[in-house]
Amino acid sequence: MSSSTFQRIKDLKSFKRPATWSAIKTIEMHTGGEPLRVVVDGFPSLEGDSLLANRRYVKENYDHLRKLLMFEPRGHADMYGCIMLPPFHEEADFSVIFMHNEGYSTMCGHAVIALTKLAVEMGWVEIKEPITSINIEAPCGLVRAYAQVEEGRVIATGFHGVPSFVLADNVQIDVKGMGKLKMDIAYGGAFYAYVDAQNAGIELIPENYPEIIEAGRAIKQAVINSGLKIEHPFEADLGFLYGTIFMDTSPVAGVDSRNVCVFADGEVDRSPTGSGVSGRMALHHQQGILKEGESMTIESIVGSRFTGKVTSIIKFGPYDAVIPEVWGTAHISGQNEFYLDPDDPFQEGFLLR
Repeated sequence: MSSSTFQRIKDLKSFKRPATWSAIKTIEMHTGGEPLRVVVDGFPSLEGDSLLANRRYVKENYDHLRKLLMFEPRGHADMYGCIMLPPFHEEADFSVIFMHNEGYSTMCGHAVIALTKLAVEMGWVEIKEPITSINIEAPCGLVRAYAQVEEGRVIATGFHGVPSFVLADNVQIDVKGMGKLKMDIAYGGAFYAYVDAQNAGIELIPENYPEIIEAGRAIKQAVINSGLKIEHPFEADLGFLYGTIFMDTSPVAGVDSRNVCVFADGEVDRSPTGSGVSGRMALHHQQGILKEGESMTIESIVGSRFTGKVTSIIKFGPYDAVIPEVWGTAHISGQNEFYLDPDDPFQEGFLLR
């Protein structure tokens, strides 16, 4: 390479996108190691008079863009993202649709924690110290989020989740290759099967990543095949099993439990899973482990931590529910502008695990 060529490389650092190519702009984040690709510009306009209707519209009309952003070569099997939208709820500052390798989730605590930080850091909301409050409309309902702010910087973020409850406890389900397992089904914005990792014979360490995925998938499918009805008391669109959460003790001082979630199509959450921790607050309250006002610290497979708390007890349809509080930390890791070249043979991407 000649010196003149290298000088041109230094001078010409921006690619000029052809007019025939479309572009989607994102801000890249992570919460406890779990990625969040935030779509801020370039996504087509959506139709519908509610966020759930918008979610259905994306699924029916723009699912190829979800695949473009989540799948390889622009993403990977465990990528997670969201689309920023105007609010429908009168109290919301904005609404959001969550997406992953399988489709569109109803709630995502790690995304809420990240978006709360982003809203403050970007100046999207009026900053107040020590706490800036933000109302985020998720498909599962209104989530009240909070940023702890010191000298203009976000130190930590948290949220009060939607009413969380236990759908079924101590159910015995026959799981292929694992035999009969005892589990609980709880809702924290999404429904999960909660399983004791030791009973399942699984050690929750990164080295067991493939085994954890296989077991999580098998348990989820077994629950679906069992005929157990997974129904939300008010919204049919929210009535499905999202994933499996394995729980175990932690060897780390000051940490009450380890939590590993396998969701969507075999994705493993790198964070402790905000909606999963929300469901655990309901489960542990029912079990008598947590009283109103009590909290616990839960770590992920990579050691990142969320603090969950039972803030109040309410009635939600036929269920005794709790309002959970979950706190964690998030970080901004970059910005991207993704292009869609009409001649690209992988316009919808692919997945290899």
